[in-house]
Amino acid sequence: MGLQRKDLLSLEELSAEEILLILDTALSFKEVVQRPIKKVPALRGKTVVNLFFENSTRTRTSFELAAKRLSADVVNFTASASSLAKGETLLDTVRNIEAMNVHTIIMRHSCSGSVRLVAESIKASVVNAGDGTHEHPTQGLLDMFTIRECKGSLAGLTVTLVGDITHSRVARSNIHGLVKLGAKVRIVGPATLVPRSFTRLGVEVHTNLEEAIQDADVINILRIQLERQDGKYFPSSREYANLYGVNARRLKLAKPDVLIMHPGPMNRGIEISPRVADGPHSVILNQVTNGVAVRMALLYLLSGGGNGDENIN
Repeated sequence: MGLQRKDLLSLEELSAEEILLILDTALSFKEVVQRPIKKVPALRGKTVVNLFFENSTRTRTSFELAAKRLSADVVNFTASASSLAKGETLLDTVRNIEAMNVHTIIMRHSCSGSVRLVAESIKASVVNAGDGTHEHPTQGLLDMFTIRECKGSLAGLTVTLVGDITHSRVARSNIHGLVKLGAKVRIVGPATLVPRSFTRLGVEVHTNLEEAIQDADVINILRIQLERQDGKYFPSSREYANLYGVNARRLKLAKPDVLIMHPGPMNRGIEISPRVADGPHSVILNQVTNGVAVRMALLYLLSGGGNGDENIN
């Protein structure tokens, strides 16, 4: 059974079964990306457009690699060098790109809801690569894939998300996915950056880091989203590091086999110490590697793979 939808816009709207389908399919593609020749013909003849209106290193590169390893043609769109700079609207830009017979558009935009607007306006598949503070579903998927790969299952695990929850699209996607797959989720950070209203999503809300990471199986550390903040949410980076930076001393409060995760980019010495980032508990680079396999799986499934009309090999 394939993924019976045109787009991937959020994890909030996916069922647990759909999430598991993507994760299981990604396991097959993880084997592909470890081969000497990392290419399969699943999307031969299809065109994928990376439509990024915000900066990106990991997400944009891994989507490009994922599409190319599926044998798709890839176009990377640069907003600053496009007709948007001449006053063209977002929808006109996207409709013109679709008119060139593209199959899938991977989109990142600073405005929450912009990706859904585009998806509802065109026939091509649309994948949300991050829209404002709303969601970043493929980051949530690769995070869950990494945890599952290391722990075997997500059910019953305690996962703590540390940092700027208010402005984090990664946090929202992780919460929606983890709760659906049976994990216990805690969120922690300064009271100004951790909304109490998140309890309605089925998570524990904390402002004390030591309490939040006590006996945690996974600690996912999030960057302070300074570019999305419209005010001063804490006195200084130094104070934030003192109260909420994950260091080796604090790590001892978690489970002995705790996983340390970070979606990147990291601010070393602020939200995470170099010793923790590069230590034996860190699976940060594993997340990056797994991102390619997860995004391959998603592009494959959205193109009809898993319905018997596409071939992984």
